[in-house]
Amino acid sequence: MVDLSIIIVSYNTRELTVDCLRSLYAETKEVEFEVIVVDNNSTDKSEEAILENFPQVHLLALDENLGFAGGNNLGVKEAQGRRLLLLNPDTIVLDRAIDHLFAFAEENPDCNIWGGRTVFEDGTLNPGSCWGKPTPWSVFCRATGISRLFLNASWCDSESMATWKRDSIRHVDIVSGCFFMIDRDLWERLAGFDAAFFMYGEEVDLCLRSRAMGASPMVTPVATIIHYGGRSDTIREDQTVRQFQAKSRLYKKHWGGITSWFMVSMLTVWSFRRLFVGYVLFIVRFGKCQDLSTWRNIWRRRREWQG
Repeated sequence: MVDLSIIIVSYNTRELTVDCLRSLYAETKEVEFEVIVVDNNSTDKSEEAILENFPQVHLLALDENLGFAGGNNLGVKEAQGRRLLLLNPDTIVLDRAIDHLFAFAEENPDCNIWGGRTVFEDGTLNPGSCWGKPTPWSVFCRATGISRLFLNASWCDSESMATWKRDSIRHVDIVSGCFFMIDRDLWERLAGFDAAFFMYGEEVDLCLRSRAMGASPMVTPVATIIHYGGRSDTIREDQTVRQFQAKSRLYKKHWGGITSWFMVSMLTVWSFRRLFVGYVLFIVRFGKCQDLSTWRNIWRRRREWQG
C-alpha cells in the first residue's frame, strides 16, 4: 500500500485537469502517492491530454457520467492508499499543500477527516473549504433573506462561518469535497459516498454520517490550494436546481418528518424570494435585470427539488 491515493473526478475540464496534475506532481515531494483520475465521459479530449502529459496516472475513462459521488466511489475501488485525498480538477496545489495536509493528518489521526484552506486565483479567501452543519433555523434565515440583511452574523448564518478567515486550525462540521482527506478504513465503513447525491451534498452527507462513527473533521491553514469552483457546471440555472435537489435529499435523509418538510419548503421560499426581487429590479432598472430569467426558470422547475 502507498501512503496516499489521490482521486480526481473530471468532466470536460481538460486544461484545468492538466494544470491541476502538473501542480500536484510539482508540489508533492514527501508523501508516497498514486493518482487516479476518473473521467466522466468528457467530450473535450480530456483522456488524450491526460495520457499524453501524465502516463503515470491511473486513468479510468468512462463511457457514462457517474457524477461526483459515483466517480469517486469507483476511483477508490482502484486505490491502494491507506489514506484517500479527493481533489477537484479545478484546483492548483500550492506550497506543498498535500505534503502539509498529510503531515497534519499524521499529527491528528483521531480526526479521521482533514481539509485545508482554499483561495481564489487572485489569492483572496475562498471560504468554501469547510462550513457548518445546516439547521432548520439557518435554512430559514437563508431562504427569507435574513442572513443577507445581517451579513456575517453567526446567529442567523452558522453554515458559512463568515467571520472566520480559515486562518487557524479548527474542528468543523463539513470539509469540502474539493480538498478532502479521509482514512481509508473510515471510508470503507461508511461505504463511501451515497451515490444518490449525483453532484453536490455528498460530502455533507458523508461528514454527518462519519460523526456517528467517531470522526471529528478538522482543517488547517498550512495546506492551501487554489479552487476556481464551478468549472464543470457552468449553467447557473441547472447548477442551482441541482444544489436544491441535493439539499432536499440531505434534509429528508438526516432530519425526516415535519422538520425536513419545513426545510425543503424553505428552498421553495428561497426561489420565490429571488424571483420576486428579480421582478422588482426589472421594474426599477427599466428592464435591466440579468437574474430575472434565471430565477423564473428555477421557479418553474421547483418540483425537481420538492419531490
